[in-house]
Amino acid sequence: MRAAVLGANDGIVSTAGLVVGVAGATGSRDALLTAGLAGLLAGSMSMAAGEYVSVSTQRDSERAALAVVRRRLRERPQAKLEKLTGLLEERGLRRETAGDAARQLTARDAVRAHAAVELGIDPDDLTNPWHAAGASFAAFTVGALLPLLAIVLPPAGARLPVTVVSVLVALVGTGWSSARLGAADPRRAMVRNVGGGALAMAVTYAAGSLLGATGI
Repeated sequence: MRAAVLGANDGIVSTAGLVVGVAGATGSRDALLTAGLAGLLAGSMSMAAGEYVSVSTQRDSERAALAVVRRRLRERPQAKLEKLTGLLEERGLRRETAGDAARQLTARDAVRAHAAVELGIDPDDLTNPWHAAGASFAAFTVGALLPLLAIVLPPAGARLPVTVVSVLVALVGTGWSSARLGAADPRRAMVRNVGGGALAMAVTYAAGSLLGATGI
């Protein structure tokens, strides 16, 4: 959920900056729609591809770590049992209790026990790059649709204010949501979100206006 909220936030800010910048240079609805759609597609595909590569790397690392655990369990089972006992002891169990728990866990499923306690990995639930890519694509697209629709649907004179207000309200929502999901102070997250989004739109609008005025 937190990743989805942050992905939507990225879609809002990046697309808003793009369409507001274009709006500074031209009032053409076709140009705004083309730029917004291009930004939405490019951003969502980039997010999906980046997440797929990142999570695929993480999954490869998890598989490599599990392979090391399996090899060491074959080669040095007693040493691995002692290590598991020590890790359980570090978590608050007494030495005798930790030893009994380690032996029982090892007897049931040694790889799963060591993967969970040592690595924090569930061998049957490794990270899925396709799920991550799909979630990032969907979240970014949903976020990007807001500034895109806000800039092309209203009348020409209301496009910019409607877009700015809509984006800032949405950023308040994503800031609050991400903070609540992370059990943090919502006020700081909302201020950061709104400040960053407002700055992005101001900079791109100024750049677009300058380019439009010079005829570039």
